[in-house]
Amino acid sequence: MEQHLINLLDGASGPVAYGLVFGILLLCGLGLPIPEDVSLILGGFLVYEGRAELALMMVTGYVGIIVGDSVMFFLGRRIGARVTSNPFFSRLFTAERRARVEGLFQKHGDKVVMIARFLPGVRAVTYFTAGSARMKYRRFVFFDSVAALVSAPVFIYLGYAFGGELEKLINAVRTGQIRVLSAVVAVVVTYLVARRLWAKWRASKNPPRGQADFSPPARSN
Repeated sequence: MEQHLINLLDGASGPVAYGLVFGILLLCGLGLPIPEDVSLILGGFLVYEGRAELALMMVTGYVGIIVGDSVMFFLGRRIGARVTSNPFFSRLFTAERRARVEGLFQKHGDKVVMIARFLPGVRAVTYFTAGSARMKYRRFVFFDSVAALVSAPVFIYLGYAFGGELEKLINAVRTGQIRVLSAVVAVVVTYLVARRLWAKWRASKNPPRGQADFSPPARSN
């Protein structure tokens, strides 16, 4: 599959490069067996070769991930429990996968949307399940964005920084070494963001009282 992606992106530059990376990530979000991590790395490789800009490719990667995941989310909201009667989705979302994802939701709650970013094979099922369970879209986007804001920039930058060792980098992704690192970073980022939001919420609920005026009273003439 990696070689097919390399061949597809071969010679692409400028808007075509961004469009192809976006399209590949969209298909990843729809559950096709395309390695998302490798797709992002190849986007960074295009930057390494001077065929795309780093910042714009990172934005393309993030938007492609969120759009693809959102499409699957709303498909879940529309189809819901009827998934077993749909020939395509019943093959994609087997009973075993659905049971695994439901167990993750029970254990981790809505945060599983973020965790699923680093669990290939259950991403699409997770986002579909989140939609069918009527999870609020703003919560879905929040948790999905936290993970995507780690995943997209990290893998694209790796493809850019180590473009000369592309094969070794892809092999490292296959063995899961980089996924583990990314998952750790995602957890840390989530903790820091959540702590900051909690502090702002506490501050809004308990505004500081005005300080007492200890200045001496004015003398009367």
